[in-house]
This record gives sequence, C-alpha cells and structure tokens, in this order.
Amino acid sequence: MTKFIAPIILLTISNIFMTFAWYGHLKFKSSALWLVILVSWGIALFEYCFQVPANRIGHEVYNAVQLKTMQEVITLIVFSFFSVLYLKEEFRWNYLVGFALIILAVFFIFKKW
Repeated sequence: MTKFIAPIILLTISNIFMTFAWYGHLKFKSSALWLVILVSWGIALFEYCFQVPANRIGHEVYNAVQLKTMQEVITLIVFSFFSVLYLKEEFRWNYLVGFALIILAVFFIFKKW
C-alpha cells in the first residue's frame, strides 16, 4: 500500500468497527445497557487498532485537518450503507444533499490556495 492509500483503507476499516460499536446495539434494545456498553468498548478496541496507525501513517503525507476530513467523509459513507443494510432505515434525498455539502467542504480543505 502506498502512503497515500493506506490511511484511506485503514480509516475505512476503523469506521466499520466504529459504526458497529456506536450504532450496532440499536438492534438489541432489550439487552442491558451495561452489556451493550461493554460490547461496544470491545468493538471500539479494534477501531483504535486501525485508527491510530491510519493517522500515524497518514500524517506523513496529509495534515491533521485533511486526515480528519477524510475520516468524516468515510464515516458518512460507511454509516449510509450501515443504516440502510443493517438497521433497514430509509436513505432520504435530504441526506444526500447534506452529504454533498460536506463533500464541498472537502474541496476547500484539500485545495492548495
């Protein structure tokens, strides 16, 4: 993996774990809160195992703001698939418009001015 691509792949894997840690328990509302907190923390450990290297490797070619911006865009993409496929929620047109505006922010952050 190149130093440009590796952070993107690692951030994507990290976000998959993060999304399950933060929102996966919504399908198990009858489970005790303390239990879902422990399970979520266990899943989050794997998130950190990918997030920290992604930022360490990525900071060699991207600045911190660019890394954070990539992470947010990846989070939105991963969460969109998660909410539709796992939680069976509807993806609405206004979500797409909001995400497009965030993508516009990416342009301003990554543009060399």
